[in-house]
Amino acid sequence: MRVVVLNFLSLDGVYQGPGSPDEDRSGGFERGGWFVPFVDAALEETVEAWAATATGFLFGRRTYEEFAAVWPTITDPADRNAARLNTLPKYVAASSPVDTSWGPATVLNHDVEAAVAALKQDGSGELQVHGSGRLGRSLLAANLVDELRIAIAPVIVGQGRKLFGDTQAPSGFNLLSEERTPSGLIMCRLENTGDGAAGTYVRGQTNLSVSSAAEV
Repeated sequence: MRVVVLNFLSLDGVYQGPGSPDEDRSGGFERGGWFVPFVDAALEETVEAWAATATGFLFGRRTYEEFAAVWPTITDPADRNAARLNTLPKYVAASSPVDTSWGPATVLNHDVEAAVAALKQDGSGELQVHGSGRLGRSLLAANLVDELRIAIAPVIVGQGRKLFGDTQAPSGFNLLSEERTPSGLIMCRLENTGDGAAGTYVRGQTNLSVSSAAEV
């Protein structure tokens, strides 16, 4: 099973509180709603296409509870996103009890990275992580993410939690696709290629040999 992380990011990598000023004020965050000015029909169309390949979902506790409060109320059969979210298997990373009435849902309450690694080996299809930035970051650090699908807004938030941070080793990615929406979003799909690479630039030369991070 492939693990795919979907997220909305600012130019400085912030994922916290994109949808409204009061969405997530934890840690003293006061700049929520930064993504809203860039929402347009092209974004919604692309995100729906990205989500269409899901065969299951993986959430952090907070995101699961937020989704569980909204998506079950959307029963329009024409809403394909709602149909997928409401019927496909869901996994929740949580260290304390969770109301899993929005099912089918399984709680991963210990060693989440090991549990996800087991799902990758035993399952098939595509396990998508929507939002859940802390979970996504931990999976990236554990090198368990096969693909990133990110919408990058042309704004620097300057405060808040970020998806990317220090890890034991850099990761390399291959750009699978890129498009721009009328509102200025950059929509990217990036495939994890393993260790990051490095080299020495020589002016006037291209296609220089590089070394992986593991070889440096």
